Amino acid sequence: MAETILIVDDDPVQRRILAGMVSKMGFEPVEADGGEAALSILAAPGGAQIRLVVLDLVMPDLDGMGVLERLAARAERPPVIVQTAHGGIDTVVSAMRAGAQDFIVKPVSPERFHVSVTNAMNSATLNREIGRIKRAASGRTGVRDILTASPAMERVLELATKAAASNIPILLEGESGVGKELIARAIQGESTRKSRPFVTVNCGAIPANLVESTLFGHEKGAFTGATEKRIGKFAEADGGTLFLDEISELPLDAQVKLLRAIQEGEIDSVGGKKPQRVDIRLVSASNRDLTDCVRAGTFREDLYYRLGVFPILIPPLRARREDIPLLARHFMSRFAAEESKPVRAIAPDAMLALQAFDWPGNVRQLENTIFRAVVLCEGDCLQLRDFPQLRMVSQDDAKAMARDLEEDLASEAAETGAAEQTIERPASRETLAAGGLFAALGENGHMRTIEEIEADMLRFALDHYDGRMSEIARRLGIGRSTLYRRIRDLGLEDAA
Repeated sequence: MAETILIVDDDPVQRRILAGMVSKMGFEPVEADGGEAALSILAAPGGAQIRLVVLDLVMPDLDGMGVLERLAARAERPPVIVQTAHGGIDTVVSAMRAGAQDFIVKPVSPERFHVSVTNAMNSATLNREIGRIKRAASGRTGVRDILTASPAMERVLELATKAAASNIPILLEGESGVGKELIARAIQGESTRKSRPFVTVNCGAIPANLVESTLFGHEKGAFTGATEKRIGKFAEADGGTLFLDEISELPLDAQVKLLRAIQEGEIDSVGGKKPQRVDIRLVSASNRDLTDCVRAGTFREDLYYRLGVFPILIPPLRARREDIPLLARHFMSRFAAEESKPVRAIAPDAMLALQAFDWPGNVRQLENTIFRAVVLCEGDCLQLRDFPQLRMVSQDDAKAMARDLEEDLASEAAETGAAEQTIERPASRETLAAGGLFAALGENGHMRTIEEIEADMLRFALDHYDGRMSEIARRLGIGRSTLYRRIRDLGLEDAA
């Protein structure tokens, strides 16, 4: 799903013109015919997805200045570009003082509109990044610092906010690179401990013989090489939050002491004579399923139940593709500023390729990919050639998806007002079993694989809908990019 721009104008012709410009830039236009309607859209549950408002100043019900005044009272608001047929200096100054990011005079040229939108979006991204850095430096990173347009990720943030209100142990699960530490810091920033220490421990990076000393500290002379007393990570985090990353890598003997520290709220340093009480908020994270580790005998079951009181599963990036355009533009603006590059946009075919890629390294991989593309870019727009590592999505695939999108829009326009018709087609014996169902058993009498059944379904869909890819994707409930990728992976290009 593309980022959304809200167009507010009482003139339907002007709205249609601006909507066309917005669509060509790769954004999703949403239209409102007045100020009250615009505020209702922004206040609705989906209003958080709107990244920019193009606002007419002269409207009959609530004018643009009134909308700006209402928006000024909101803690979180998108940047606003005002448009007017009267470009007087007084009008412009008043609008900018009221919070507008830029202004355009009707009729606006596509080039001027493109520059204004790009600058406003980049400026908003940089302002968010500056605010995030300041909050991170003061330990106040919160849920609102996490960019998302995905319902699945919104649910994660909702759970994180609820968990932050208590002292319950939290277990963050998800693949490497999905942002587990970022969620942990957001939980800290939303809690009453936000001004206290946030201590991170990568359990997989500690040598086995130093795990106990690292976590709980040691006394001088406790073992060979202990030339001075050292406090452990638990003591460092006293009063704050202790984040144990890759907890599944912790050795079994250290797991015993960790369990006692959690249960009793006190630690024993190596060589210490008496336990020390600590008050910490414990957040653990793992990129492996801890239940599998428990079954394999590498993780204690009683410790698992102590750590996993409030589990939060963070979905991989491929399961929340709505976030890819938002994150890509965010990273682009940040790295362009850091590298002093004039990069302002991402070409539509490049964005399609980014959305179609599976991202096994998740957000971290996307961030590094955008960083490299910004360095390689020779103009002001990231092109598909700037992403050589996207091997799975070729330029032809991206162009095909773009053509298919245009055909889809044309088809929908042609079918407006016509009733949908269902085409009855005979099922082929090779694909379907008796009763019109896909055969579950193969000729050898054993179950067929999921990929074989999926291939049969796609062959049937390609035939049933005459190869209309947009229709097939819609009927199967998947994205067009996913459909293209599965057709390629299953070797069905000829059938397509």
